[in-house]
Amino acid sequence: MAAPAQLGMTPPLSTALPTESDISATNALIEELKRQNNYESSADSEKRTVVLQSLQRITEEFVKQVLIAQGQPGKIATAAGGKIFTYGSYRLGVYGPGSDIDTLVVAPKDVTLDHFFAYFPDLLMKMAPAGAITELTPVPDSFVPIIKFEYSGISIDLIFCHVQLSQIPKDLSLLGMDMLRGLDEKELRCLNGTRVTDEILTLVPQKAVFRTALRGIKLWAQRRAIYANIMGFPGGVAWAMMVARVCQLYPKAAGSTILLKFFRIMEKWTWPTPVQLKKIENGPFSNIRTWNPQLYHGDKNHLMPIITPAYPSMCATHNITRSTRTIIQRELQRGGDIMTNIMEGRTQWKELFVKNTFFVNGYKYYLSIIAASTTEEAQLIWSGFVESKVRLLMGFLEDHGSIAIAHPFNKGFERKHKCHSEEEVEKAKSCLHHQVKDASTAGESIQNGDEKPNGTENRTTVYTSTWYIGLELSEGAKSLDLSYQVDKFKHDICMKWEKFDQDLNAINIIHTKNCDLPVDVFCEGEVKPTRPQKKKKRSAEDPANLPAKRQHTSVAAAS
Repeated sequence: MAAPAQLGMTPPLSTALPTESDISATNALIEELKRQNNYESSADSEKRTVVLQSLQRITEEFVKQVLIAQGQPGKIATAAGGKIFTYGSYRLGVYGPGSDIDTLVVAPKDVTLDHFFAYFPDLLMKMAPAGAITELTPVPDSFVPIIKFEYSGISIDLIFCHVQLSQIPKDLSLLGMDMLRGLDEKELRCLNGTRVTDEILTLVPQKAVFRTALRGIKLWAQRRAIYANIMGFPGGVAWAMMVARVCQLYPKAAGSTILLKFFRIMEKWTWPTPVQLKKIENGPFSNIRTWNPQLYHGDKNHLMPIITPAYPSMCATHNITRSTRTIIQRELQRGGDIMTNIMEGRTQWKELFVKNTFFVNGYKYYLSIIAASTTEEAQLIWSGFVESKVRLLMGFLEDHGSIAIAHPFNKGFERKHKCHSEEEVEKAKSCLHHQVKDASTAGESIQNGDEKPNGTENRTTVYTSTWYIGLELSEGAKSLDLSYQVDKFKHDICMKWEKFDQDLNAINIIHTKNCDLPVDVFCEGEVKPTRPQKKKKRSAEDPANLPAKRQHTSVAAAS
């Protein structure tokens, strides 16, 4: 019998079969994942299938209407078809309760992105069951143009691409390079989500083992707050490729062994050596760029490159910074130590999934980046732009000699404020602790706000999104003036954006001590840090009571 084909860039490190202990540990892992509500019920999974079937019908009707409007005969327009593809966690088979579905509409060549935004939202409302579509938000100007909505309570991120075909067959595959012909860079990004996901699944030796291990790694990364591409951490596809690479190195191992090896291998990985699942392919299209650090200076600067397997290969982790790389490496070491204890029977799986302590005892000093708008529509666009640029502020901070680590939390906090005066509007835009009481969201009671009587006076709603960066100071740092870095980010990056409207939008950055963090960043059971009590003065006459020399550190940031 011929030997199985090698998967990956190098031969396996071990082809040993799982021991009884490995299998038992894997079963315990699956049970813990179920306790952590990581698996969806069959009824909820069936609900997703129904939603996707509906989107397929809407896609076919969308294409038909566009082509008829262009003057094509009804029979040809009906036969042209269109197809729904999924990508991300749903297509990988590692979704759970509350997971969204990343979805791609593929249409024939005569249907364009403009048609997608002009026709599809209305068709969704008309063809879906009454009341099923909520929070419908087209975002045509984003990096990847997208329509976001909830369909029967399931979050859908819908993107679009057309291919150079007059008719879309029902069995269309996107893996062939011919599908890329005639696409621009934006269209290529849309199509490659599905192509990358499908390639990953073809490059792992045991799909079930891969999925179990990936579920464990995704939950661990989410709990440790190191899961968010936009904030400088690996996103879902990057974590999937790292797990897939370990599966290639241990092709017959059980899920528990894959997790142990994942931490130990990735902890010691010699970055910037890239993680690759296969050799980078050279394609026939001269206008399409593939990842090549020898040729492109930007690619050479990637700190933890993880390379997508589908042509054209790209780096899925180009947003990682020096600080987030350090945080990831610390978490890998911590996770590896816990995994060793789990496999040796000294602790349980739940220890691996303990929540992060970013706000509880992570840092003494934080920067709060507050993006604000006076309309909900304006805030959606403005906050998305600011969030996409926070990593640039982190870069400015890392270049400051007194900062060792600029650690971003992996998500922002959305707040809404009801203001009775211009003064309160300005406070809501820039101050976390001087908000009116009825500005609270999610049951939060806002402190230090002036209560206003209910009445008929005009009130302005201010919408804010706040991101937090924890600051770890370099050894010996005594003072820290961040005015230059903050002003550069505010004025040169954010306020010079062509869509910035000073009548609608605001950006403020303030220094926040841990004891001044707002209550809504803490989860149930977490204890907010308290302000240190000033020590009583000791008698200066007694030399034994003289305090030892202490290093005082102050932080200043422009607002």
